[in-house]
Amino acid sequence: MDRRRSRDIGHDGQENESPGQFEVLLPPKTSSHRRKASLVMADEPKLPDKADEATACFVHSLIAGEGLSPAKIANFRISKDKSKLEADIVNEPSSHDVAIEDEDAEENETDADKRSKSPQNEVESRHLTKKQLSDMAWNVRNLSKKLDSIRLKLNVKTIFLVTKAGDESVVDSTRQVTRWLLSEDRETKYVVYIEKKLQVDPEFDYEGLLKEDLSVKDRLKFWDTKLATEQAHLFDFVVTLGGDGTVLYTSWLFQHVVPPVLSFALGSLGFLTKFDFNDYQNILSSAIQDGVLVSLRLRFECTIMRSNPHKKETPASKKQRDLVDELIGDETEGTLSHRPDGAAHILNDLVVDRGPNPTMSSIELFGGDEHFTTLQADGVCISTPTGSTAYNMAAGGSLSHPDNPVILITAICAHTLSFRPIILPDTVVLRVGVPYDARTSSWVSFDGRQRVELLPGDYVTVSASRYPFANVLPHGGRGDDWMHSLSKTLNWNTRSKQKAMQ
Repeated sequence: MDRRRSRDIGHDGQENESPGQFEVLLPPKTSSHRRKASLVMADEPKLPDKADEATACFVHSLIAGEGLSPAKIANFRISKDKSKLEADIVNEPSSHDVAIEDEDAEENETDADKRSKSPQNEVESRHLTKKQLSDMAWNVRNLSKKLDSIRLKLNVKTIFLVTKAGDESVVDSTRQVTRWLLSEDRETKYVVYIEKKLQVDPEFDYEGLLKEDLSVKDRLKFWDTKLATEQAHLFDFVVTLGGDGTVLYTSWLFQHVVPPVLSFALGSLGFLTKFDFNDYQNILSSAIQDGVLVSLRLRFECTIMRSNPHKKETPASKKQRDLVDELIGDETEGTLSHRPDGAAHILNDLVVDRGPNPTMSSIELFGGDEHFTTLQADGVCISTPTGSTAYNMAAGGSLSHPDNPVILITAICAHTLSFRPIILPDTVVLRVGVPYDARTSSWVSFDGRQRVELLPGDYVTVSASRYPFANVLPHGGRGDDWMHSLSKTLNWNTRSKQKAMQ
């Protein structure tokens, strides 16, 4: 593995080493070895080339970028103006502390050596003082905080509308918003996409809109799940009309890149729907013209891994296989124990349960290269911070603020007194599997959708997704908004006040 050498240059131009400095090695982008039974990525999203140039989606542009390496983040400075970020990557040598590549080493390299090198195998090296390392960590934290308080001005031309499924009372609201967006009074001639089934819905009255304005026909289009999944780059802005379930459905539609989502509260819950529909005209006008505040909600990427049968394997011999040994034990050369069978990006939770089986499930839980435990229970809930107030809460799990980059694990009716809910960092890759000797299969669901059977030997990986959910926030409301939702929706910690002493 190639490692770049670095040195420090003092005032006199001589090489010196400071006792207050230490060397920081930046690891390669990808591991040189991956276990055959480890996480296998599903097919990459097939987006058109330069798709980010045809959309105003902030998240799309953010993901399309290469990002900053830790060495560059060390020099990332946040402007005093909170509405502006500026990246100052220092390229010129400093007279006190400069890390440069060894020029002699570069000159002595043969052409064969250069060809053998690849960006994936390079490890950058830099000498930093403790203060520089501390500043790097501090700036990363500040950058994360500022991203949630920056107003993003979007060049919105195409708007995607999502309506609460099966609720006729919301169809009329959808028609109002559509008619307003397509009105000649708007400075920008928006293209609006609505669900295809509304084209024949008598309550929506598509033909009536055409009679009012013939130009509507060219700017009012219809979407289906295939269009939303495969061509997310077409849409600059998403508006949902419904409750939290409608927002979850939107997350399910956009399995990869998610445009900013503004949600009007027309449902039962209100953890994700922050805007009052009665003022939709002013809210949409302000969001499109003045910009929006966006919270990047953590999502999970989940991949189903199926067990590959061995040659001449029988039902009896299959039970002799050990899932723990296959996932974290010594590998056997040429043996591919598992294969991927579909992936999903979820906003709330992944649940592995016993399904229709009358007996409880046996579940193996892994974190990284460690076997956590074998769980005997009705199931287990792996939740995002956003989903902590859903099934996770009902199963007795902790509530987590959506800004926390964590993974919550909660057992469902565990047959033990000692299994307590745990919270892990989102850097951990979890694997939840069914042991080969389990009595029955288990079932997995993703955000309450697409229930899939896991046979003995199968497992599911859970890791932080690189495609967050861009949730638009009201201006001015941030820290106390989540607590307000808890109190309003769940009556959290509500009781009669204790009388004062007389």
